[in-house]
Amino acid sequence: MIRFSNRRRGFMAALAAVLFTCHGWAQEAAIVIDDKVAGLIPISISGYTGEVDQTLKFDLEVAGFSLVSEDKARFILTGKNGTQVEGTLQDTSKRSILARAYPGGTPRLQAHTLADDVVQAVTGRPGIARSKIAFKHETGQRNGNNEMVSEIFVADYDGANAFQLTQDGTIARSPAWQPGHRTLFYTSFRPGRPCIYSHDLASGARSPISNFNGMNDGAAVSPDGTKMAMVLSKGGSPDIWVGNVDGSGLRQLTSTREAESSPCWSPDGRTLCFSSSEGGGTRLQLVDLNGGRMRPLSIGGLRGATEPDWSPDGKWIAFTRMGGGKNFELYRVAAAGGVAERIGEGEDPSWAPNSRTLAVIRRQGNVRKLSLLDAFTRQAKDVRTISGSCGQPSWAK
Repeated sequence: MIRFSNRRRGFMAALAAVLFTCHGWAQEAAIVIDDKVAGLIPISISGYTGEVDQTLKFDLEVAGFSLVSEDKARFILTGKNGTQVEGTLQDTSKRSILARAYPGGTPRLQAHTLADDVVQAVTGRPGIARSKIAFKHETGQRNGNNEMVSEIFVADYDGANAFQLTQDGTIARSPAWQPGHRTLFYTSFRPGRPCIYSHDLASGARSPISNFNGMNDGAAVSPDGTKMAMVLSKGGSPDIWVGNVDGSGLRQLTSTREAESSPCWSPDGRTLCFSSSEGGGTRLQLVDLNGGRMRPLSIGGLRGATEPDWSPDGKWIAFTRMGGGKNFELYRVAAAGGVAERIGEGEDPSWAPNSRTLAVIRRQGNVRKLSLLDAFTRQAKDVRTISGSCGQPSWAK
């Protein structure tokens, strides 16, 4: 077990406390918006300045709102910021939907909280502005094997307050949150081969979970936080295994000559979706947690599907495939299968808790940028992270 210094543990505890701060939302006057409608929700915002104004506008644009003048708005948000952020939300008939002040915390946190309350009041669903994202980041350095060093970072969902979690000086990748906990799983080559670690953000302590000879990668924690799927080659080719989150009770779910990768869970915890190679290509497969034959997920005849991720509401599976150029394309398909819909360019999709927004990686030349994609309006917004290439985002749920 590796432990950080007292000072670092204190910082990590503070980070974890912010990470999972909760806030109650008013349920009254909710106006439910159907996510299947691609149109943006027009809103006007006035009275705010500086960082608060920028944060509010970013949050609401990501949540599916369009910023318009008051005469074109469906909702009107007015307020001010100084010692605290204040906000009043009205509809076009001047009916008050929300009126609240936000004392305490930083101006950014107050703005995020107001944005979440606006989303809740308008759509009837919780916002995501105070959520966190983990991702790998290439440092630009190389280790003794001349491999590009990558470390695991944690940041606000909009890329602010990015913090380097690992300092292994080697390859760290494949971060995955334990739902409802302050724990992150990831793969690190620190022992000289890929090993899956669990990392407690509250204490800073981490411990190896899977360190068999060969591949240990692709950790994915079940929605109830008790089980973990992973890709292990301990039985030969890379297959899907499932065990408890402490690494005990391992069971092999697939046994093929092909390589399996990128397992993800159905929200009920009964089924896994993953990518499996065949004949030089890849396709999406499903397997039940209790075992049985794996079965293909129908995606309308597309080939080369990789990197699936199951939406928290259970309705969609996002995935990628190589497009006509050098960039990956993003798709979503109904979880029951069907014709897949192209929703943009990017790779490494991870659903937000709202089952609407995806954290993805978009290539800009030789640099890979973290971006937020609305799976319904197809609008994308790059987030401000540290310079350099990012990859494999994982959205905390």
